[in-house]
Amino acid sequence: MQFLIYILVYPLLWLISILPFSLLYLLSDAFYMLIYYIIRYRKKVVHNNLILVFPDKTKKEIRTIEKRFYRHLCDMFLEMVKTMSISKNEMKKRFHIVNTAELKRLESLNKSVIMMFGHYASWEWAIELQNHINYKGYGVYKKLANAYFDKLVRNIRSKFNTTLISTKDTISTVNENENKGVKSVIGFLSDQSPRLSKDVYWGEFMGVKVPCFTGAERLAKKLDLTIAYLKVKKINRGYYEAEVITLTENPKTHKDYELTNLFLREVEKQIYEAPEYYFWTHKRWKHRNKILS
Repeated sequence: MQFLIYILVYPLLWLISILPFSLLYLLSDAFYMLIYYIIRYRKKVVHNNLILVFPDKTKKEIRTIEKRFYRHLCDMFLEMVKTMSISKNEMKKRFHIVNTAELKRLESLNKSVIMMFGHYASWEWAIELQNHINYKGYGVYKKLANAYFDKLVRNIRSKFNTTLISTKDTISTVNENENKGVKSVIGFLSDQSPRLSKDVYWGEFMGVKVPCFTGAERLAKKLDLTIAYLKVKKINRGYYEAEVITLTENPKTHKDYELTNLFLREVEKQIYEAPEYYFWTHKRWKHRNKILS
């Protein structure tokens, strides 16, 4: 059944990927009408998330953010599909890294770099980083249940020679590279909600206490890796701007969870500035009232 679904959907995705951007965004407008007004995809989750973290906003303001978010969501999904056929030059034009010199400086330290991301603006097109680094690029991702679509996603995100590694293989892969002297840039999307456990770290995110992933910080401290944040902004439809912000070059000098909190503050600043570009369909705050003793 998984293969049947894949062979039915893949040709459609490929046809979408070769559309010019003008037609791609017309299609995105149609998807928006379908998803927001008819299917109402996760509208309750989005609405509840917004009123939780923006208690002072009016109903009209919340509704405006919702609509803008769903338009962006449709754009981003189709941009991910477009990645199947996008050229290197086109990607460079549409995802501009404003301070590539900082990447070069970090590489000059001869230390691997953990590049932290939020689910903000476009993390899919952050694969453009690979075109500006000499280190080997990795992206940490969670495997999909459908093996065929999992392979498709890996192929899309591995464009320009970025290598995807599953969450369970991350530590072993990075350890092996460090033992061999292979330096790398490892991308972590770290603003999701982790599985609850008694020893999970509870931090504040958008004014709410929530469990937080700390794997990037722990790995950086163990292996003495630089930690940076990729601040991605949506400039216009189909155009993004990214800035590399170094959080620390010496993670062992920081207290536990300090680096995780620094990352969360960077994501928060972007959300407060333009909330419509955050991925509100995630149930990021689902465990807020479930602190385990």
